[in-house]
Amino acid sequence: MGIRVSIIIPVYNSERYIVECIESLLQQTLRDCEFIFINDGSQDNSRKIIENYQSLDDRIKLINQENQGVSIARNNGLLLATGEYVGFVDADDYVKDDMYEVLLNAAEKSGCDVVLSNFESEITGKRIIIRYPFLINTVLDQKYIEEVILPFFLESEHLNSVVNKLYKNKVIKQNNVKFPEKMALGEDGMFNIHFFSNATTMQYIDYTGYYYREVIGSATRNISEKDYFKRALEVYQSELPEIYSDKVENAKIWQLKSIKLVNSVFSYIHIYFTPSKQMSIGKRYRYVKSMVYNKDLKSALALYLNSNNYCSLGRYEKFILNLIKNKSIIGLYILTAYSRFRNK
Repeated sequence: MGIRVSIIIPVYNSERYIVECIESLLQQTLRDCEFIFINDGSQDNSRKIIENYQSLDDRIKLINQENQGVSIARNNGLLLATGEYVGFVDADDYVKDDMYEVLLNAAEKSGCDVVLSNFESEITGKRIIIRYPFLINTVLDQKYIEEVILPFFLESEHLNSVVNKLYKNKVIKQNNVKFPEKMALGEDGMFNIHFFSNATTMQYIDYTGYYYREVIGSATRNISEKDYFKRALEVYQSELPEIYSDKVENAKIWQLKSIKLVNSVFSYIHIYFTPSKQMSIGKRYRYVKSMVYNKDLKSALALYLNSNNYCSLGRYEKFILNLIKNKSIIGLYILTAYSRFRNK
C-alpha cells in the first residue's frame, strides 16, 4: 500500500523540542505515512538531528532551504506530499501515537474532505483542551460548512490552526490551496478559509491527539517582533473569497469581523499589559493606546456592543470593553493587573 498520510513539519531552530516531535511521529500506529521536514534555514542543530533520524527511518524526507518563513516551508512541503491526506505538525509540538490512525479512519469511513479534532494547548504551564461547538461524529455537508464553519472563521481565531485537521490532498491540489506567503501572522486561517470554501464534506470528532506547546519566541508570543494588531486589522479589512458574498449578508459579515477584531484586541491588551522583558512598559502602554484609539476598532466596537455576544459577557469582560470604549488606558492597565493578581 502507498502513502496514505503526508505530514508536513516546518522547522526553524527547534533543537530543544524536535526530538520529542520526531519520536511521536515515528511511533504512530499508522505506518503508511511520510514525514516531510522542511528545514527553513535553522542555525542550530535541528538539521543534524533530523538527518540522524532520517538514517534510521526512510519515511523521513528532509528539504533544506534558506530561511523564507513558515508559509513557504509548508507550501514546499505540499508540493512533495504524495499521500491521499495531508496533516501538519509544528516542530515544537508532539502528537499522540494513534493521532493519524484515528483521523484517517474517520476520513476514510465518511469519505470526508477534511476531519477536525480537538487539541491540547500548554501555555505558561497550564493545559487546556480546545473544543468546538459543532456537531460531533457526523458527516457535515456543504450547506453546514457554508452556514456554520465559514462564518465561524470570520468570528473567531479558534479554528484557524491547521495542526488538528486532516485534509484530502486532492482538494488541495485541484484548487491550488496554499498558504499566503507575505503574511507575518494568520496564514493558517487563510489556508483554512480557502480549503473549506472548496470542501463539500467534513467531520468533527471529539478526540484530542495533538499537543501544542507555547514556547518563548513563538509567533503567538513574540510581542517585540510581531505586530498583532496590524495583522488583526489586515484580517478585518481583507477581501473574502467569493463564497462569502454569495452566502452571507454583508451586514452579517461585518458583524462577525467586528466580533473577531474586538476579541483579538481584548486578548492583546492582556498580552501587552503582562510584564515582559521583551518590551518596556512605556512601549507596551503606547501600543495599547494606539489600538484603543484606532478608528476601525471604534467602528467594530459599535457593532460588537449591539450584538448578542456583548449581552452574554460576564461583568469583567463588559468592564474591559467599556474602558476601551471610553479610551481609558490607565483603567485597562489597572484592571488587567488586578485580574492577574486574582488569578495567581
